[in-house]
Amino acid sequence: MKPLSLFIFISVLGLLACDRTNNDPGYDYFPDMAYSKGFETYSESKVFSDGKTLREPVDGTIPLGIVPYPYEKNDTDRLLAGKELLNPLAVNEANRERGRIAYNRYCINCHGTVGDGNGNLFTSGLYPFKPSPLINEKVKNIPDGEIYHVISVGQGVMMPYEGLIRPDDRWKIVMYVRELQGR
Repeated sequence: MKPLSLFIFISVLGLLACDRTNNDPGYDYFPDMAYSKGFETYSESKVFSDGKTLREPVDGTIPLGIVPYPYEKNDTDRLLAGKELLNPLAVNEANRERGRIAYNRYCINCHGTVGDGNGNLFTSGLYPFKPSPLINEKVKNIPDGEIYHVISVGQGVMMPYEGLIRPDDRWKIVMYVRELQGR
């Protein structure tokens, strides 16, 4: 009789465990793992000592597919970049158009719509120094690698854009600057 009662008990237990709607996952044995308490991106956090939820990348982190720029912000490296760096992209309408879009996104506020240095930040009086004109003879005569270098690491009070503009788009901006210069 004992095996029959054990069989009936297991059968009843099995039937009770069945879900008629197939939408109920049953019991959660570790609900903190099944329903983690996520944080909003910019919300405060009690987990970290600085109170921020959004974490900075670890120092030295390199984004996937990006090769670190080997030159530093000084005149020697700027001239060296001008000699060693050549634009790897084909000069065509699609690349110049993408260069125009990137220029309008990152450069136009300082260097102006035609590259004369009369951007909105200077003409509005918010910025006391006139940015370098990109259409003058000095810039026309420097190699593309120097322009790329200045976009990457900055020059004078200009900030570096290496972390904001992808390498291909920096080269496309150089193409667009050459178009502004009439080359």
